[in-house]
Amino acid sequence: MGKGTGAGTGAGAGRDAGRDIGKAAGKGAERSAGEEAGRAGGRSQRRSGPEPETESGTEKAGERAAESRERILNAAIKEFSAHGLAGARTDRIAAAAAVNKALLYYYFESKEKLYEAALEMITARIRDRSMAVFLREASAGERIVRMALEHFDRILAQQEFQTLMQQEMVRMHKGESSAMAILVKRVFAPMLTMLQSLVREGMQTGELIEVDDLQVLFAALGANVFYFLSAPVWRMVLPFEPFEPEKLRHRRRALVEYLCQALFVDRAKGAAAAARVLADSPMPELAPGRNFLGRKEG
Repeated sequence: MGKGTGAGTGAGAGRDAGRDIGKAAGKGAERSAGEEAGRAGGRSQRRSGPEPETESGTEKAGERAAESRERILNAAIKEFSAHGLAGARTDRIAAAAAVNKALLYYYFESKEKLYEAALEMITARIRDRSMAVFLREASAGERIVRMALEHFDRILAQQEFQTLMQQEMVRMHKGESSAMAILVKRVFAPMLTMLQSLVREGMQTGELIEVDDLQVLFAALGANVFYFLSAPVWRMVLPFEPFEPEKLRHRRRALVEYLCQALFVDRAKGAAAAARVLADSPMPELAPGRNFLGRKEG
């Protein structure tokens, strides 16, 4: 993939493509949730006997089914991230969701299918957050920097997602994963397309330097992964704790300022973009006892 290869048709074209990508990526999860709620409502009615078929009654039953399903999935995300697929207990998930254990199998049939549904749910949330940044009213360069900062903050604050992805990578390496292909198709591939379209748009408009588009993504996102993944080594090498709040604030600021100076043709405009991004993007609050690769903070 060379310099400017496959340039977009003009500024804003990537944003239009992103809306289509987001709709397509979300259809599968929405359709799955709707069908599951419908099946659950139908099974419930068959088991409990006929009820008056009023529109309000049907709507309430559907709402209750959706609420129960969401509580189960939220509890499952926490349980699977803490214990993995093999170590997770469905009775703990049911207790955390305040539902009968049988309801888990009523909705999801097996622990494996519940695991896949939980992965889909949490990755859909990540997709939606990224789409919100992608569709923001800002230049292509500024949106790339915002997405890099959102990625940094995601690793920092969304422990369940990071842990589940690491577990799924290990399972895939062992040949055990059946969920990663689905996640790549629905979430990661569309996100890659969005980011590449931003880089090409920025180069076409003259805002960004001419460079390989994938290298921009490796530089913008790869540095984040390396910093957090290499934490045990950094603790031995650096004369300070790399995950102290002030050090994290400095690191995320340095990320934004570096990208704006490295990618923008006009460095003054790059500095102005960095100031805007940092001004309205405060570092997320960290939960007490946040665990960074086996070491608790706070």
